Amino acid sequence: MAKTLSIMPELGRKAANFCLKDVNGELFTLDKFNQNKPMLVMFICNHCPFVVHVIDKVVELAKKFQGQGLDVVAINSNDVENFPEDSPENMKIFSEHHKFSFPYLFDESQEVAKAYDAACTPDFFLFDVDKKLFYRGQMDFSRPGNEEENDGKDLICAVESVLQNKESPKNQRPSMGCNIKWK
Repeated sequence: MAKTLSIMPELGRKAANFCLKDVNGELFTLDKFNQNKPMLVMFICNHCPFVVHVIDKVVELAKKFQGQGLDVVAINSNDVENFPEDSPENMKIFSEHHKFSFPYLFDESQEVAKAYDAACTPDFFLFDVDKKLFYRGQMDFSRPGNEEENDGKDLICAVESVLQNKESPKNQRPSMGCNIKWK
């Protein structure tokens, strides 16, 4: 399986606006989310073994931290013509199967992935209440086939820090996953 590392854009940059539909056809923009809450934007897809490996932990953490004041959104930017398993219809099935508590949006033009400098799935971007990039990178050291615990340690540390108005974590490591399937 090919591995791609996240790009790790500069901390402090503002979240890019977006206007995307979720799996039910509802339109979401950045402004639709609470402007006084930190926000986790994650780029995922349905078929990537790296996403499949972490998705249950991602859903668990999202539910926990949404209850503490974090907005969460997932975005799929893959080319569905060449990767039909990532189609909006299959996104709906995937999100229902895993009981997503957050919107799962489709970035058909791939412009949102480019605006965020997303490179792989999963790729995590955590923004503070001012929508400035606070953390980007891996969830934890667990990967398909390694013996590391899928505990979400890196992402948990970052989310707890942003929710408590602490400094962003110093050691931020790139996420690793399948490359976004560009058109």
